[in-house]
Amino acid sequence: MASLDKAIFASYDRDGKHFELYVDPDLAYMYLDGSKKDLKNILVSEEVYADARKGEKAKAGDVEKVFGTTDVMKILEFILHKGEVQLTTDQRRKKTEEKHKQVVAILMRESIDPRTNAPHTQHRIESALEEAKIHVDPFKDAREQLTDIIKELRPILPLKFEKVKVAVKVPAAYAHRCYGTLKSYGIEREEWSKMGDLIVVVEIFGGMQGEFYDKLNKLTAGQIETKLLTK
Repeated sequence: MASLDKAIFASYDRDGKHFELYVDPDLAYMYLDGSKKDLKNILVSEEVYADARKGEKAKAGDVEKVFGTTDVMKILEFILHKGEVQLTTDQRRKKTEEKHKQVVAILMRESIDPRTNAPHTQHRIESALEEAKIHVDPFKDAREQLTDIIKELRPILPLKFEKVKVAVKVPAAYAHRCYGTLKSYGIEREEWSKMGDLIVVVEIFGGMQGEFYDKLNKLTAGQIETKLLTK
């Protein structure tokens, strides 16, 4: 647990009242990130403040009215989920970078360029995000902010989200090796030939085609047959 001079603030505002807690920056970050499941040692001081810098404690009546309790651990849990946490500059940068990578990964896997029906490259997506001056929210789920991001990106980067169906024939010698990979993408139909060949139809996002073919080619030394099915 951090000392008071290294602690950061977790705060919450409601009905014109401001509440602050001193929390450990590393443990609070781990809790928000999901890698820490409990509240142990996150709280640095057991006081609820109206202004922590001035040492001004919140009135017990205000705390009870807003949180419905004076139990500081319950208040901590509430503020971590509903309030704001003043992460350090380095923590905020790391969290923003992580969320940025998640957004780019989703766009690469699930979108295609409608002009070519080919996936966008990582470089093209990152350049478009920079050109559109899009700032990824480090605290918001990547998918939750994706709708707004796509709206801002579309004038710069044509995007289409569409699933495609691919028929795959895997030679008997590689069929069992490939089955788990194919299943992870979602097998719609499957059959086994008398010779032991595996024939399946999978449905994937258009942007995942390159990754999909690469994995299967590596597993079979390039000895697969694939066909993009038209709708």
